[in-house]
Parts: sequence; structure tokens; C-alpha cells
Amino acid sequence: MTTPVLIPFDPHEFLKTVSSSAGVYRMYDAADKVIYVGKAKDLKKRLSSYFRTNVDNIKTQALVKNIANIDVTVTHSETDALILENDYIKQYMPKYNVLLRDDKSYPYILLSKHKHPRLAYHRGSRRDKGQYFGPYPNGGAVRESLHLLQKIFPIRQCSDIYYKSRSRPCLQYQLKRCSAPCVSKVTDEEYGEQVKLVELFLKGKDQQVISKLVTKMELAAQIFDYEHAAEFRDQISALRKVAEQQEVTTASGNMDVIGVNYQSGIACFHILFIRTGKIFGSRSYYPAIPANTELNEVLSSFISQFYLSKETQRTVPTDIIIGDMCEELHQLEQAISLSIGKNVSIKSNVRGERASFLRLAQSNAVNSVVTKLAHKNTVEQRFLLLQEALEINEAISRMECFDISHTMGESTVASCVVFNREGPYKADYRRYNINGITPGDDYAAMAQAISRRFDKVTNDGKIPDLLFIDGGIGQLRIAQKIVDEKCINLDNPPTLIGVAKGEGRKPGLETLIFGESEAKFSLDSDSPALHLIQHIRDESHRFAITGHRNKRQKSRNVSTLESIPGIGPKRRKVLLQFLGGIQEVKSASVAELTKVPGISTEMAQTIYDSLRG
Repeated sequence: MTTPVLIPFDPHEFLKTVSSSAGVYRMYDAADKVIYVGKAKDLKKRLSSYFRTNVDNIKTQALVKNIANIDVTVTHSETDALILENDYIKQYMPKYNVLLRDDKSYPYILLSKHKHPRLAYHRGSRRDKGQYFGPYPNGGAVRESLHLLQKIFPIRQCSDIYYKSRSRPCLQYQLKRCSAPCVSKVTDEEYGEQVKLVELFLKGKDQQVISKLVTKMELAAQIFDYEHAAEFRDQISALRKVAEQQEVTTASGNMDVIGVNYQSGIACFHILFIRTGKIFGSRSYYPAIPANTELNEVLSSFISQFYLSKETQRTVPTDIIIGDMCEELHQLEQAISLSIGKNVSIKSNVRGERASFLRLAQSNAVNSVVTKLAHKNTVEQRFLLLQEALEINEAISRMECFDISHTMGESTVASCVVFNREGPYKADYRRYNINGITPGDDYAAMAQAISRRFDKVTNDGKIPDLLFIDGGIGQLRIAQKIVDEKCINLDNPPTLIGVAKGEGRKPGLETLIFGESEAKFSLDSDSPALHLIQHIRDESHRFAITGHRNKRQKSRNVSTLESIPGIGPKRRKVLLQFLGGIQEVKSASVAELTKVPGISTEMAQTIYDSLRG
């Protein structure tokens, strides 16, 4: 078999065939992998600039050295080229492009379209019928808003399963945070009026809501219904307090204000989301930036990737405020406007309240970068001290830690968290649902998790330099045995270290155990190296217990009645309401069960047998 001859890339021959039209180009390396995607108004002129003899930009010099091939796609206009470039960057994630890794969907508040609508936290595709309000910058902002709404508007927030099974009001009704439509403590008309008010409030029409409530309060007082008048008065008072707290400015309109700070290879884009003249929320973004990239490229790349992504297209405001100008401002405006179907204006020279917002965003961006740099330096120092403490000559680039969580053997979950030189790398976190073992057998759970982690692992895969096991020598031995079996063909298998809790589980008293030699050692309680080990250990524990609680809650949300053949939500509700609760159903005889409407003698016998195992 003959080895194919690789023909070196000849830029001069290539440039002879390049069009002078607008378009997009993709640069490939020797492994046929896309390493850079760019756009140009004039492809020939732009590509020629890469191969001049006096290129000063260090990043461009490094890029050109790795080019093995170039593909060109001609477009109708520069705007089309900008949109296509963004699609290609999302598809190929080239190493020399500025990359915005923001794959999380934004959370919303959902006002459902049930007979008695529900207010709920929502993230993901909009499959459920109803109105969606948002997006909010993070989940905490949604939960805080829902908590506030619960105090003002007695709209249900419980799940449909919980709502359908109620036979008497829950605690939220007693706290006056729900009007209990599930048991008809409120009429459909009264509940519908509250739904309309919360809808107006979520649209930012605070004064309109207050005006309607004032009218209702006066009408109730006129007919001497002072109890309802007092309820409306309390709602008005709460709404006015909220309006005062949220009133940041008298300006109107929707806009995104972007503060930028770029230093020491880290860029932060801090966005203030201004809706109806108020700060709706804020969020910081840290795109991955190749070395020696100029601010102009970073800024234009961020704006195009952020506002041309499918996630943000539905919520782009009419105005985008930035502090720094970039060369492609007009093209960016056109591309975003064309993509979302409405005119968008990008402005930089602003005055008055907009300038005040911009200064606030800029200050947050600067503070975020300073904080991130300090954190990065601290983590790097801890890695170096850990290498020294463990007497490792080569740099530690990746660490993983495993932990097991369960409650008396129920809903066992294993976690695997990953740290790199910058700290936690959450994109590679993994959870493993443990099945097929004796409940409470931590050794078997650890063996299954480690086996699944290193199943089919190769030298080209992600292999940790250090693998920490949260546990004593027993769990460490099990993990070492599995790693020896699964990683026998690896050039550099991971080094295992057990982290055994100290006396009284006090931090700083941990005993560390090397996997192969089982040699025990400890580090000083104030050692930064130990703090790094504690950090990854605590993070694996947090990640495991969160997964365990979610799994346990999910299993407990499934009613024991609905697991019985022939019992669905309707029959379940009738059983609970007729007999007074699940405990009464479990203790009922066959004769008592047959008295429930819709339950035959055969069904009663089935229920009786199922509930008694």
C-alpha cells in the first residue's frame, strides 16, 4: 500500500482563482479540520492580505503556518456573508475564531393555558400552551420573580399532578399565597381576573394593574364588602412597593447595554437587559479568544454570534448600546435586522440615562475580568503547589473526582466532576444512575461508575492526570482495580488518590491515599494544595447529592396508585377525595373500595392486592 503524497498549499496559485465577490472562506489544517472561518466584501483582496510578506499580526502569522487548504463560498452581499459566517462558526467551532460558548437556553415564566392557569418556571422548547414572559438572565431571577408574584397574586404555582389530587386546601392557601382553585375556594371569574392582572404586571404595566385594583377596592367598599376591599388594599400596597424598588429610570423602551473589558487574554461582555425602562436583569459572557486577537474582532464576533443565534433571535430589542465602535457596525445592524425581521440599531455615542446605563455595564465588565483573573491566578498557584506536594514532574492539566450519593440505598447516583487549570470545567461533568446492585453497596456503585467512565477509553480521549475517589481504602481499591482493567492500553493512565474524611469529618484532617502503593499521607490544613483537593471533593459531593435528590424526588412524585393497572389520574383523584387521602386508601378493605364511584369489585381487589405487595 502506497502512502498518499501531500501536496503543499500554494497560496499564489489559489489566489489566481478566487473571486472578488463577497463571501465566506474556511481555512483547513493538514488534518482537514476547519481552523478559521472568515467573511469578506472582496474575497480576493481579503485572502491576499493573509499571504503578504510583511504581516505584523502574530495571530495571523500562526494561522497562516497551519493552512493546508481553503474553501470559498460566494454570497450575494456582505450581509449574507456575515450570517453564513456565523452559521459556519457555530458548526465548526474553529480554534482561531472568537467563540461564544453559551449553549444554555434562557429561563422564562410560563402562564399556562389551563382552566385555572398556573405560573411556572420554564426552560427549553416552548411546547406547553400558554404565554411566556422573558427571557430572564438566569434561573435565580425567575425564582425570585415567582416568589414575589406569589405574595401579590394568589395564582397557583403547583404542578398539575399536585393540583389534580387535592381534596382540601394546601399550606399556600393558609398563607394567602394561593386562592385554592383546586377545591373551588374561588370562583372561575375571580381567578380569571387575578390571571389578567398578573399578565399585565409581567408585561410591565404596573400602573394599569394598580388602577384596576383601586377601582375594585372602591367598588367593594361601596357595597360594604370590606373584607375584599382590604385584600385589594394590601395588593395595591405590595405592588407600589415593588414599583418603587424597580423604578431605576424614567426612560422608556427596550434595549441591551453592553459593557466590554478585554485584558490579559480574557474578555468580558456584561449585558444589561433594559425592558420598559427598567433593568430586567444582567449577565456576563466570557467568549473563548485565540491569543493576540484584537478588540475590534472580539467585539464584532461577539455581537454577531450572540444576536444571530437562534436562542436570542426572539428577544432582540430595537436598540443595542455599546461603548466601543467596530468597523462592521453597519453590516452587523443589517444582518441582525434581516435575521429577526425588524429594524435594530446599534449605537455607541449615547448621552443622559443611556450613558449612565453604559457606565454601569462597563464597570461590571471591568470588575468581572479582575475577579476572573484573580481566581485564575489562585487556581494556577494551587495546581503548582499540588504538583509539588505529590512530587509530580509533569503539569497536571485535568483532574476528576468521583462520589456516591443515596439515602438508605434509594436512588443511588454517582458523580464525576472535572477540574482543569482554570478551575471547574462543568461542560465535562457527568452523573451516573446506578442500577442492578444491592441497595447501599457503595463499593459496587463505585465500580459501576468507574467502569462506565473508562469504558472504551483511548489515548485520544479525555484522560485525567489525577483521579480522586471520595472515600477510604476500600473504595480506592475497587476503583484502582477497574482502572487497571480498563486503562491497560493507555500510555499514561490516571493516578488514583483516595480522600478519606478525617476525625469528626472536619476539613483539614483528611487522609490522602495513593492508589497503587496505598501509601497514606496528609497535607497541612492551611495548604493551598489541600484546598484544591477539598474543592474538587466538595464539588463532586454537591453534584452527586443534587442528582440523587432530583432522582429521589422524581420517583416519589409518581403516585403508588397510578402504578396500579387501570388507575389513571381521574380514578386516583376520585379515590383520594372519596376516602380522604392515601393512607385511608391503603387501609381500606375491598368492600370499602367498591363504594367509591367507578371502582368495580375486580378493580377494588386489584387495588387492595397491589397496595399490600
